[in-house]
Amino acid sequence: QVQLVESGGGLVQAGGSLRLACAASGSIISINTMGWYRQAPGKQRELVAIITSGGSTNYADSVKGRFTISGDNAKNTVALQMNSLKPEDTADYYCAASVVVRYGYGSARPIDYWGQGTQVTVSS
Repeated sequence: QVQLVESGGGLVQAGGSLRLACAASGSIISINTMGWYRQAPGKQRELVAIITSGGSTNYADSVKGRFTISGDNAKNTVALQMNSLKPEDTADYYCAASVVVRYGYGSARPIDYWGQGTQVTVSS
């Protein structure tokens, strides 16, 4: 089993900053990618930012230049620094990871795991 535990989030005024953190633990062989998704009320969940084990990153257009994702392969953690927050960034933010775990005897496979979500509210 693999668990993703998130921290951070909360209430901030527009223009402010927040930092989200996520730690993966459990029967992990390796992690391919870690990232953050968000879901606003009445909207579909969307990708915010993702980072590969090699350090490559990808961001949603709406957060480019404002959010920065970083990862620590040794600690199996990922963080999302969110600056210049806007009211439209208000959502539940979820950590996600593609984790390679043991599967059967002598084999392994990647499985996607999700955190429980943390709320971010940006007031105008």
